[in-house]
Parts: sequence; structure tokens; C-alpha cells
Amino acid sequence: MNRTEKAALISELVEKFSANDNFYITDASGMTVAQTNSLRRLCFENGIEYRVVKNTMVQKALAQLDTDYVPFDDTVLKGFTGVMFSGENANAPAKLIKEFRKKSGSGSPLLKGASIDTDLFIGEENLDVLSKLKSKAELIGEVITILQSPAKNVISGLQGSGGKIAGILKTLSERDN
Repeated sequence: MNRTEKAALISELVEKFSANDNFYITDASGMTVAQTNSLRRLCFENGIEYRVVKNTMVQKALAQLDTDYVPFDDTVLKGFTGVMFSGENANAPAKLIKEFRKKSGSGSPLLKGASIDTDLFIGEENLDVLSKLKSKAELIGEVITILQSPAKNVISGLQGSGGKIAGILKTLSERDN
């Protein structure tokens, strides 16, 4: 790869990292070709872009962004590196990794690090936490449900006791007659 091709790749990676608030850096070393192809297929089916990239290219691309990704340099960007770009759904790659491990029976790919809305998660121990993250749509849905609950209680209370009150008033008016 010559300088021009490297510069183009770095520029493309800068665009990818800028356009995707959520990305995961994995280590898929030790996987067979069949397992790697299966992982790529699963990523494609779930709308996740998976790319294998040299660590230096990732470092140079991340250095051009506003967020400080220096903590990735020493621990995350070592050895074999695959990057998963997930777009809007922050937990999709974590769920995919766990699902792939169950299906394949292997411990790969390993989570080396992740950036979720510029928050950095370093290490395999964060995989469970990341898989339980809720998407923006799920959080908005929960807030709407919470806000609707008191209103529904008031309306049902008025409807239930409103019928009782109307019945009592009708009975009282019939007595007076």
C-alpha cells in the first residue's frame, strides 16, 4: 500500500468514525476462515459494518477527531484489529458478539474497546454492560410510558368512580321524586 492509498484509507476511516457515534474494536485472531466469514455475514445481516484495519491506520484516523482516543493507543490498538460500526444502535455489536460466541462455541471475537457516544469502554469485561445498553428509541419509549401511567390512572379513576357518582346522583334524584 503506497502513501496515497494509506491517506485515502485514513480519510475514509475518519469519515466512518465521524459518521458513527458507536463503534467497537475487536480481536478476531485465532478464528478460522469459516468463522470469520460467518461473523461477517452475521454483521451484514444485522446492519453492522465490520472491517479489519491496521492499528496504525485506526490510530491516525482517531487522532484527527475531536474526541480524545489516546486511552485506546496502549491497550486497544494492539494485535489483530477489527472495527464494527453500528450507527444508531449502540448495543447491537455487543449482542452480536455474544450471539456469535454461542453459535460458534468459541471465545472470539474479543472486545478490545468501544466508543459509545464518545464514552470509552476498554476491555472484554465491558461486553455485558454494553449488551444491556438501551437504544435511544427504547429510552424514549420508557419515558413516554412512565409519563402516560399517571394520566391513565386518573382517567380510569374518573371513569370508574364517575359511573358510580352518576348512579348515586340518579338514585338520589329518583328518591326526591
